[in-house]
Amino acid sequence: MVSQPKSRTWDANPFFPQNQTMRQPVPGTVPRNSPDRPVPQPAAATPALLARGQERYDVFCTPCHGGAGHGDGLIVQRGYPRPPAFDDARLRAAPARHFYDVITNGKGTMLPYAPQVPSADRWAIVAYIRALQLSQGATPASLPAEDQAALAAASRTSPGGTR
Repeated sequence: MVSQPKSRTWDANPFFPQNQTMRQPVPGTVPRNSPDRPVPQPAAATPALLARGQERYDVFCTPCHGGAGHGDGLIVQRGYPRPPAFDDARLRAAPARHFYDVITNGKGTMLPYAPQVPSADRWAIVAYIRALQLSQGATPASLPAEDQAALAAASRTSPGGTR
């Protein structure tokens, strides 16, 4: 197997008419499932998008940003520079495209994650970051009635809650 004949990508190959080993794609060919192909921002955050975003966030973002996005991940606890917290007023006011661009191109000490995170997953992570921001600024009065009731029931049964 070590000494078997083989053709490298750009070697001349008399089998094909132009002596090329690697064939050129037909003009107008569009790559399918290309992970680096940009996709537009989703129109709405669906539960499936948020679940995907949370899963990807846990894989790629949690080491530095922490689970809640406070910038206190394990890497930071070991001396790496602290990233800004997502509940910072500046980042709350930032457009979604800002987070997408930072994930794509990196910023400060953060490396670009475009090679590791496909475009659709970057938007999913952005949706999850927005959900984190909303959850950290929410007041009980802003919750739906059934969630307010569940919160009240949980506080009555928790050790620190009223009984």
